[in-house]
Amino acid sequence: MSAQEEIAIRADRLGRGYASELWRHRELFFFLAWRDLLVRYKQTVAGIAWSIVRPLLTILILTMVFDKLGNMPSYGAPYPLLVLCGVLPWQFISTALADSGNSLVANTGLISKVDFSICLLLLVCLLFWYRWLPPVTVLWLPVFILAACALAFGVGVWISALMVRYRDFRFIVPFIVQFGLYVSPVGFLSTVIPENYRLLYSLNPAVAIIDGFRWSILGSDFRPDFFSVVSMVGAIVLLVSTGLWYFRKTERTFADVI
Repeated sequence: MSAQEEIAIRADRLGRGYASELWRHRELFFFLAWRDLLVRYKQTVAGIAWSIVRPLLTILILTMVFDKLGNMPSYGAPYPLLVLCGVLPWQFISTALADSGNSLVANTGLISKVDFSICLLLLVCLLFWYRWLPPVTVLWLPVFILAACALAFGVGVWISALMVRYRDFRFIVPFIVQFGLYVSPVGFLSTVIPENYRLLYSLNPAVAIIDGFRWSILGSDFRPDFFSVVSMVGAIVLLVSTGLWYFRKTERTFADVI
């Protein structure tokens, strides 16, 4: 890309043309994400190591609460590994939502992809530590990673567009993220939810994504519920389609509002 090339994603281009401009400047997204990562941990003692320290502390706390104190079932899987399989997609989704809300206002929102890659390395290390060989279902892992990306994208597009006009969302989003941690199976299995609440619980699209991560890495004992998968697909399609529609409808006014 030349220094004089103007980077502009034109609002009047639809469909494939709109997406092709995003793809053409994909290297820019990587450099912006890396810049935000360095800025976030600048002048800290641990530096970028905080990307590993944060999930490790989360795993430690959730393991103590749900395994040692709550005595939750794990179907033979090491509980820290079970928790990491929940923390990994949830941290990606929650960080993407929290940052994407400010992406148009403060020019952030790409850092979660870098954090996610670092945490994947942590997952590989834990697999070696516990000598856990993922079953053949690990071939499904890319599907649930894409589902996590799509869910974060769909909600993120809505939040980023709404936050430009309604700055109240900067206070609402952290509450939603914090509340979502307790209504998603991050530190426990979905099977501990009472049967009469299971249908309502499955409406949360993050449930199928987290269960899918565990099923892919830990095996058939962690298979996601069929209804939760259907609910996840429906929610993603709805959020992405309506989010893009609303974003494109309002993006021409962003410059005036900001």
